[in-house]
Amino acid sequence: MKFLAPFIFLTFLLFEVKGQFVPALFIFGDSIVDVGNNNDLVTLIKANFPPYGRDFVDHEPTGRFCNGKLALDIIAEKIGFTDHQPAYMSDKANGEMLLIGANFASAASGYYNATAILYNTISLSQQLENYREYKNKLVDITGKSNASSRISRGIHLISAGSSDFLQNYYINPLLFTTYTPNTFSDILLNSYDHFIQNLYELGARRIGVATLPPLGCLPAAITAFGHGNNHCVARLNNNAISFNNKLKHRSQRLTRRLSKLKLVVLDIYNPLYTLITEPAENGFAEVRRACCGTGLLETSILCNQHSIGTCSNASQYVFWDGFHPTDAANQILADKLFNSGSSLIQP
Repeated sequence: MKFLAPFIFLTFLLFEVKGQFVPALFIFGDSIVDVGNNNDLVTLIKANFPPYGRDFVDHEPTGRFCNGKLALDIIAEKIGFTDHQPAYMSDKANGEMLLIGANFASAASGYYNATAILYNTISLSQQLENYREYKNKLVDITGKSNASSRISRGIHLISAGSSDFLQNYYINPLLFTTYTPNTFSDILLNSYDHFIQNLYELGARRIGVATLPPLGCLPAAITAFGHGNNHCVARLNNNAISFNNKLKHRSQRLTRRLSKLKLVVLDIYNPLYTLITEPAENGFAEVRRACCGTGLLETSILCNQHSIGTCSNASQYVFWDGFHPTDAANQILADKLFNSGSSLIQP
């Protein structure tokens, strides 16, 4: 094996020099990508208890809002990471583990800082401050030059906006009587614009941002806003589509303004909508109800080991709880997202 060592090292070096090697991932946003940053917060929005994580490594809950892997976990594995980026607020986020990046996301946060304040979670603004702190730690570990290289060549992923609508705007009369969905979208996008510029100033050059999913098709959304109808709520989906179109235009403007920025919009809406509207073709049997509990509303503390009716085989379900896909659905969604964001991995 000794004679292979120089060859393996040279191959690795050439791979990295060509710019195809992604040294780190940095994740921001909400429960779709949170891997446990809410675990020690005084908030109801957490998932560090069974049955969450029952199909994850060692069948242990980690704070992921899923029975198993998030789409994010699968994407990281596809890129080549053998370890998951640690939740920045966890004990694992120290020493050499910080070299592969970190996850700053917090469930029930969003582009609108008041959403996180409402649920006592970590706002996107605070996530950015945590990222600044992380960067200083990285400099201490590797030196300024190496840290800057790791940041610029690393991929930054953002998933936000769903909580702003479903857990704030639609249920908050102070918002929905003041703003139309269109004007509220503009507020969110101004925050997004500011966030991207701040990331860029801190050295980020490769950024992927996820669109909103089909909000009106989530089991909890149908229960809450469907007026007894078991079909997707068109009004919510139309708002998501409108937001996503604006997100694409705003991202194009940012790319033109920030010359070294590679910014890719990752479409989650259409792949998830396809799973929902064509479940049998994708190997699923149930889409209206989630696996956990009754499957109509439960999420977070309402999805627990005493929830009555939790399914035995989550692979037959598109949704694990009222808001979040199952591991099986995430496997398919990750493939779609990875393909749409492949340019971020290129030099």
